[in-house]
Amino acid sequence: MDRPLADDFGREVTGVRISLTDRCNFDCVYCHNEGLGDTRGPMEPSESEMSADEVVRFLEVVEEYGVDSVKFTGGEPMLRQDLEEIIERTPDSMEVSMTTNGTFLPGRAADLKAAGLDRVNVSQDALDPDDFAEVTKSGAYEQVLEGVEAAVDAGLDPVKLNMVVFEHTAGYVEEMVEHVADNEGLQLQLIEYMPELTGKPEWNIDIGRVHDWLAEKADRIEHREMHDRKRYFVGEDASNEGGGMIEIVDPVENEEFCANCGRVRVTHEGYLKGCLNRNDDLRSMGEMTRAEIAETFEAVVANRVPYYGEYLIENDDGEYELNEKYLGTPSAAD
Repeated sequence: MDRPLADDFGREVTGVRISLTDRCNFDCVYCHNEGLGDTRGPMEPSESEMSADEVVRFLEVVEEYGVDSVKFTGGEPMLRQDLEEIIERTPDSMEVSMTTNGTFLPGRAADLKAAGLDRVNVSQDALDPDDFAEVTKSGAYEQVLEGVEAAVDAGLDPVKLNMVVFEHTAGYVEEMVEHVADNEGLQLQLIEYMPELTGKPEWNIDIGRVHDWLAEKADRIEHREMHDRKRYFVGEDASNEGGGMIEIVDPVENEEFCANCGRVRVTHEGYLKGCLNRNDDLRSMGEMTRAEIAETFEAVVANRVPYYGEYLIENDDGEYELNEKYLGTPSAAD
C-alpha cells in the first residue's frame, strides 16, 4: 500500500501504541492505564496478554498499511520478559519507542538498544525522593535515576522524561526544566492532566499558565504539526547549542490536537481503539489471524473521529457535550 489508511477526517494513521501488559510495579495517582481505567491485577502474567507472536503478527500486518512507528507501553512494558524478543522481531521499517517507569532499565537498556529500540520515555514526576514517592506510591526513586542514566549511556537518547502536570506536581516544573537544561541527553515532556480519565477534576490546573511561563523563559520556540505541540528550548547558547528541550502535550479541550492525531491504540488483550479517551470504540481482533487483524484495523481507522470538536462538541454555554450523532455507537460488547 502506497499511502497509510486515513479516516473520514483525512487523518492518516502512521503510528500504533501497543500496551503489552496492564501489570505495573508503581501505583501512580494519575494513572489511567491507556484510557481503560485502573484494571491492574496480580503481577504474574495473565493468559489474556497478547503473546509475542501475536504482537509481531499485528505489526507485520499494519506495516503493509503504511504504519511506520510503534510505541510499546503498559502498565509497565518491561515486566514482559520477552520484550527484547518483541522489539527484535518488529519490522525494520518501523521506529520503535517505549514508555516505562525506568526501574528495570539498569541491566537491560543496552540489550533493548541492541534489539532495535530507538527511543525511550521515562516517567519522572519529581526530583525529590519524598515527592516522587507521594505521586508514584513507590520507593524506587534511585532505580529510576539509574534507569535514565542507563538509557542515555546505551544510546537511547534523547531520553524524554514524562511529567504529568497537575495539582500535586505543578510546583516541581521549574526544577525539572532546569534539570533537563543542565543534563545532556535529556528532554522534558510536560503532559496535561486528563481529569476525564482519572476522575479527579479538582486536581486540574490551567496548562496555559505553564505555556506562558515557558514562553518567557525560552530562548527559542518551535511548533510541531503533530498534535499541534510547542517545543520550548531553554538554556541554549548563541548558536542554539546546549540547554534542554521542553514539550507540552495538552490534549484537553484541544480540537487542533485531535485534528492532528495519527495513532491507533492496542490494548494488552488484543483490542483496537481509535482514541485514548473512548472505550465505546473497542474492537476485538478475534483469534488474531492476519485476515482478522487487517479487517479490524481497517474498521477502526474508518470509524476514527476527533474526540474534541466531533465526538464532543461545544454547546451554547461553551461546555463540551456528547455529539448526538454518536449516541448508540456500537461497543466491544455488542
